[in-house]
Amino acid sequence: MTQTVSHTKGETDTPLIEQTIGDNFDATVARFGDREALVHVAQGKRWTYRELQADVDRLARALMAAGVTKGDRVGIWAPNCSEWVLVQYATAKMGAILVNVNPSYRAHELKYVLNQSGISLVFAVSEFKTSNYRGMIEEVRGDCPDLRDAIYFGTPEWEHLLAGADQVSADELAQAQVGLDNHDPINIQYTSGTTGFPKGATLSHRNILNNGFFVGERCDYTEADRVCIPVPFYHCFGMVMGNLACTSHGACMVIPAPGFDPAATLQATQDEQCTSLYGVPTMFIAEWGLPNFADYDLSKVRTGIMAGSPCPAELMKKLIATGIEEMTICYGMTETSPVSTQNRTDDTFEQKVGTVGFVGPHLEIKIIDPVTGETQPRGKSGEFLTKGYSVMLGYWNQDDKTAEAIEDGWMHTGDIGVMDDDGYVQISGRIKDMVIRGGENIYPREIEEFLYTHPDIVDAQVIGVPDQKYGEELCAWIRMRPGAEPITAESLKQFCDGQLAHYKVPRYVELVEEFPMTVTGKVRKVEMREVTSARLGLS
Repeated sequence: MTQTVSHTKGETDTPLIEQTIGDNFDATVARFGDREALVHVAQGKRWTYRELQADVDRLARALMAAGVTKGDRVGIWAPNCSEWVLVQYATAKMGAILVNVNPSYRAHELKYVLNQSGISLVFAVSEFKTSNYRGMIEEVRGDCPDLRDAIYFGTPEWEHLLAGADQVSADELAQAQVGLDNHDPINIQYTSGTTGFPKGATLSHRNILNNGFFVGERCDYTEADRVCIPVPFYHCFGMVMGNLACTSHGACMVIPAPGFDPAATLQATQDEQCTSLYGVPTMFIAEWGLPNFADYDLSKVRTGIMAGSPCPAELMKKLIATGIEEMTICYGMTETSPVSTQNRTDDTFEQKVGTVGFVGPHLEIKIIDPVTGETQPRGKSGEFLTKGYSVMLGYWNQDDKTAEAIEDGWMHTGDIGVMDDDGYVQISGRIKDMVIRGGENIYPREIEEFLYTHPDIVDAQVIGVPDQKYGEELCAWIRMRPGAEPITAESLKQFCDGQLAHYKVPRYVELVEEFPMTVTGKVRKVEMREVTSARLGLS
């Protein structure tokens, strides 16, 4: 029977995991100890589950020997590396709260996070690309009274810390594990807010372990799967949907490179015979756009996850043409651990490109009128809300911000969604990204989807910019196919003629080589608006 309101609950056939991350990891080791657990291609290292457990336990005991106790905040500031995985599971085992520090942060932002969360020990790489992490930590150290020590991977400091593990016995670590509860906070992730300082979403074992597990269930993971993870560990996509999805199923984590590299990702996928591939749409576009793409053997890839922004239909066609027919689309936010909705591997093409799937197990979602708070009828857009085990404990030391975001257990996402009769949800953008032109509400996603059908447009993003007459006008940022004749506002108008309503046709066109991105691969539309407005002299 068709429901009339945009409110639905997830299935509960498979029970929630009521273990801590450490206990769940140990249970996986007991079942799949000899199977490969982790491969870091760039470092040339690989671990079985039993070997990984030994190194995780050693680091956990080393942290205890260094005076780190349950509830202490331990920071990590690094690109993807095997040490990141060790720190993630070691802190979870002995009860420290891991604080993910955005690798793109500079000294000012670093100081804020160190002080706001009260980090006492921070792990980092000495440097990566243009970032001198050691230099920035030393620069702010005097202004961070809680920070006792900084440990840099691959240095004598790292080896010295590990050597201290012998001071703590395996029994002492086991006793520390027994003292943990799966509702304990175990991870803080800072959200990249568009205004003010970022907020620290505080997540528990129960939050992220279950989310990783159920995301893996939707991908049909077993111990035979090998997952290529080019997305950053500092974000939920990497450490939850990637690492925890793997370890809760006995699958193998494959790290292709420290930062995203399309060729390295495809090479690792081929050489490690990965069955699953992750990325945001721009990553897949970059990979499939390589001149020698056809040289890579991706025949083992059957599934994966695309998230961060909606999947363009043209891109999904390319994935299917390659033989990847079971790609899933996820939607969520850091504050919800992160995934709220996901497709099944066997969903239709239309469901994968037109929606972000349906509610996850043990969760509840609804679409409300953002003004009245009333639940919307099916088919009518409004704000997307989610409730259940995945909702964060709160923002670290910011009860006022927590109260603004969570109401009666419901997390307000700030995203515009619409639910169809089958419970599948379409996300048309952020409430703040909606463009209002002359009284017409315009959702950029619809226009971007149409622009992808242009044979010479590789990628497109649509934003609103100030306009004296209409309040806002549309501007399309466009990446062209190499060698293609540059598109102009006039030629774009001709392409849209008869296909889009006149008020949805972009007035301005910006041709670019790349879009401003967050480190997690999300397009920074706020920055695009600022740049365009300044260049055009709009205010």
